[in-house]
Amino acid sequence: MQLGIVGKPNVGKSTFFNAATKAHAEIANYPFTTIEANRGVMFIRKPCPCREMHLTCNPHNSRCIDGIRFVPIEALDVAGLVPDAHKGRGLGNKFLDDLRQAHALIHIVDASGGTDTEGNPTDIGSHDPCEDIKFLEREIDYWLFGIIKKTWELNSRKTELEDKKIEKMLSEQLTGLGIKEDHITAAIRKLNLDRDRPALWKDDDLLRFTSFLRGYSKPMIIALNKSDKAPEALMQKLLALPGYHMIPTSAESELALENALDHGVIEYVPGAKSFTIKHPETLSEKQRKALEYIQTHVLDKYGSTGVHRCIDEAVRMLELIVVYPVSDEHHLTDKEGRVLPDAFLVPKGTTAKELAYRVHTDLGDHFIRAIDARAHRVVGADHQVKDGDIISIIADV
Repeated sequence: MQLGIVGKPNVGKSTFFNAATKAHAEIANYPFTTIEANRGVMFIRKPCPCREMHLTCNPHNSRCIDGIRFVPIEALDVAGLVPDAHKGRGLGNKFLDDLRQAHALIHIVDASGGTDTEGNPTDIGSHDPCEDIKFLEREIDYWLFGIIKKTWELNSRKTELEDKKIEKMLSEQLTGLGIKEDHITAAIRKLNLDRDRPALWKDDDLLRFTSFLRGYSKPMIIALNKSDKAPEALMQKLLALPGYHMIPTSAESELALENALDHGVIEYVPGAKSFTIKHPETLSEKQRKALEYIQTHVLDKYGSTGVHRCIDEAVRMLELIVVYPVSDEHHLTDKEGRVLPDAFLVPKGTTAKELAYRVHTDLGDHFIRAIDARAHRVVGADHQVKDGDIISIIADV
């Protein structure tokens, strides 16, 4: 699974990416700083079983901070998108090609209204961010429309003359975009389109169809970035927009807190609603005021910087859960004696045997049974694991 960080140029995408991944993508105050897509690993937050079980865990593929397990998920920060990108304007072709790989999108919007349509800096509040939300969706819709339209006449003819399902043909055509047959079926039903005679669909029908496909296949979180600088009336207007999952965000604040944490200045769990200064007497006046600003204008007002909340919500929209596989169901250790070493991010509905394959092919091939370590009971191959489960896999290897 991969999350895509998208938006027009100069809205804080790379800052968000850096804050979430601790990578070092270039940051600058001009459009098209990001040309090649930055790849990294973000982390979703889940309560670690170590606190519940009164254990000290030894994370291997993740990390645990004060009882919060940070579980990795791949991330992609793509080039900024400008109007008419679907026609190849700006870096549109590059953006849309990178977008194919993302399963969900975090759309970074400059909530302060301080960047124009092209991503150039302008006066705070002089640009309406609502336009940015609409334009990005429109560009993706037209991009999908163009892909489908190329073979639409041929596919429509096959549906009527060769008795082939339009859903099947489209799913094969769009499989590289993460669009599944059930997405297509749901869109057809929702729009009440004639699945047996797609040749009767007009371009407007096809465009509405692609819009629904985009919504189903690329669920989106709107990160209202620079929310601490946004005029209150503008923030309220954004938060009142229907049909969107909006999260006030300050990527710059999260990055500053992460850097302060790295340098031992503060105690802070990424994504938390507060922090503690370790040695106040060592801070300069500038540092003290910067930290006070973040606490009062971001954390106190919105409950967090919003960065990690965006990631958590995107994963929830994808219906992914976290499972902890172990070898010893009594001590919750792997074969090396590490306590709760691994946390696996898997789709909701994953079975015990499918989890075994995720851990190691041999475990899946020679699966015998699994043990739910919380309930202390044996479960079969078809048992669906739940969020937070600790599972021991028994295999003939």
